[in-house]
Amino acid sequence: MKDYQSVADAVAEEIRSASLRPGDRLPPQREFARQHGIANSTATRVYQELARRGLTVGEVGRGTFVRAVSARAGVSAPVLTEPAVGRIDLELNYPAVPEQSALLSEGLGALLRPDTLGYALRPVGTYGLPAVQESAADTLACGGWRPDPARILFAGNGRQAIAAVITALVPPGGRLGVEELTYPVIKAVAARLGITLVPLAMDDSGLIPQAVAEAHAASPLHAVYVQPRLHNPLSLTMPEQRVEQLAETLLRLGLPAVEDAIWAFLRDELPPLASYAPERTVLIDSLSKRIAPGLTLGFAVAPAALTGEIAGSLRSGGWTPMRFALEAAHRWQQDGTVKKLVAAKQLEATARQGIAARHLAGFAVQSDPRSYHCWWQLPRPWRADTFVAAAARHGIGVVPAAAFTIGGNHAPNAIRLGLASPQPDVLSRALGTLVELARSSPEDIVTD
Repeated sequence: MKDYQSVADAVAEEIRSASLRPGDRLPPQREFARQHGIANSTATRVYQELARRGLTVGEVGRGTFVRAVSARAGVSAPVLTEPAVGRIDLELNYPAVPEQSALLSEGLGALLRPDTLGYALRPVGTYGLPAVQESAADTLACGGWRPDPARILFAGNGRQAIAAVITALVPPGGRLGVEELTYPVIKAVAARLGITLVPLAMDDSGLIPQAVAEAHAASPLHAVYVQPRLHNPLSLTMPEQRVEQLAETLLRLGLPAVEDAIWAFLRDELPPLASYAPERTVLIDSLSKRIAPGLTLGFAVAPAALTGEIAGSLRSGGWTPMRFALEAAHRWQQDGTVKKLVAAKQLEATARQGIAARHLAGFAVQSDPRSYHCWWQLPRPWRADTFVAAAARHGIGVVPAAAFTIGGNHAPNAIRLGLASPQPDVLSRALGTLVELARSSPEDIVTD
């Protein structure tokens, strides 16, 4: 006769293998008992055991449902052994806080009623709706700056907004100036559009305005892509004087800039480049880092002279937003959810930087106390590619500098560590393992 533990183990395996997915409803206990050939009392104990493990949740009057599984709810944390049993992701960087799901579900509740859901599933254009533009302006406001709501366009996500803006500003075969270390997606977008990326020199304050002027004088640029706040991968934030100098350079040269502000919500006391050169800057932002990656929405705040062209680019590329995401974002802004999540993620970023600082003390690390990533110049004799491979053998994914390097430029001997995705205790163990690797020699690593 089957015992309740073995039946619960079988159901747990279905959940882990995704045969049963989050939100799936388990059958009533009597039906479950018949299906598995067990007593009703045993089925009751199975359901209690699944709930105890955090794999299911019961809702009065509705039944028992599979819940989203996390490292704290029934799934063992990855083990840092070789070969790796699991994988710790320090590559992708999606911040989340414990209260996130509860806060977001409150705002979504009203949208799931039949009458409002039907409305939220209607098509919508790139300009969204006036009320949503107003709330989006509140979401994007920072450092005393608030965009003109009428200049806000919407995309399916931040990457689509970037692609649409670059498509509108740079013709095929054109030249886009970018920081010499930059967001890797820009390389993919440029390759698809047939655009040449021109690397621009940086220093400890970020992009050097004179480098923009020199590159434009050598062969005219069509636009510049820049990350003034919490640069990815370097975590640099331009001081005010440098932002002013860059704005003056753009205005003098008549060059448009694409300002990537995806991470800027973590430094929301600072105004964007768009506030210094509004007629020359298209600001890009999204909800993926600020709110959650699963319900995406991109923003493009464009000068009045460019809104029509960028809106056309969004439509022709199939990059228009979902109305459901617009409605959700509007409600979250109105009920204070956005403000609460931003504050919580700012605190969480600081805590994770503290974990990184404790482990990486004594190494050459560049970061910001409120960033979710850091840049690690590896000690000799390690090379970035070798270190990435060694980290992978220990179940840890990190990104080498070559992923951020433009053209034939020599890649620094460095890696980027994304601190957002693992649970704090897992992050701490992973960083401890990476430090042990860094203090060893590549020759000490046994390979297959």
